Amino acid sequence: MKLVTVRTAHDITYAGVVRGEEVLLLHYPNLLRLLQDPAGLQQARQVLESNNKPGLPLSTLTLMTPVPNPPTLRDFYAFEQHVKAGRAKRGLDMIPEWYEFPTFYFSNTSELYGHNEPIPYPVGSQELDIELEIACVIGREGKNISVDEAAGYIAGYTIMNDWSARDFQRQDMKLNLGPGKGKDFATSLGPWLVTPDELAGYRTGSGSSERYDLTMLARVDGQEISRGNFNQIYYSFPQLIAYASRNARLRPGDILGSGTVGTGCLLEIGTQVHPWLQRGETIELEISGIGVLRNRIV
Repeated sequence: MKLVTVRTAHDITYAGVVRGEEVLLLHYPNLLRLLQDPAGLQQARQVLESNNKPGLPLSTLTLMTPVPNPPTLRDFYAFEQHVKAGRAKRGLDMIPEWYEFPTFYFSNTSELYGHNEPIPYPVGSQELDIELEIACVIGREGKNISVDEAAGYIAGYTIMNDWSARDFQRQDMKLNLGPGKGKDFATSLGPWLVTPDELAGYRTGSGSSERYDLTMLARVDGQEISRGNFNQIYYSFPQLIAYASRNARLRPGDILGSGTVGTGCLLEIGTQVHPWLQRGETIELEISGIGVLRNRIV
């Protein structure tokens, strides 16, 4: 299923399930409320399979960030190529401890944006960047989850753009605590949440090694600047979930970002490929099997 949170022309929000170019509205105000109901995903599937009535045209609805006001947003650092390239830019070798556990930071859940929603340029920054990521959303509560059971906690996947002010970030990181203001002004997610069964044909592993052969690319004003693949991730999402849940309770709606795929940001590929982003530019992140997340900088 493709699940959405939408706003109607009457400014009312609903969770919905996508059927072709239509959306079947569900009896929840958003996907967070649906996921908090243990029967929510099953009810959505029943509506999709049994409803023969016309839905609302997708073109008449505003797609919001799939899970509004998530309990937490953790962003990991799970693609080796990105980590190596980022450290090399700073004249540093690969840190051996990175291979011991999948580290993350907590990001800001108050500044989340959906598909086609304008992104305000961060005041005071001169070095705006993107980060091309895939994110999973937790579908049921758990703590100290084993890596072998972790895949069963995934409600679905979505595209994530971890917008980054690199000049702010450099200041943050000098204090060995951050990235702080380099990251907390915007994260966009969307266009919808895709349940794991929709991606079964792309799966290349199972259990703790679960990965998907999904091409990930980024475009600026229609020009491709980055291309990678989800199957290049070093730590799988089951491994990320197991680590995140160690001594901590994960709840429905929690979001876990993968970190940037290799070549998935200007910091990595270099401003000779494309200069720091400017107002008026449109960014499209595309992941096969999921869709396109588009935002314009204003």
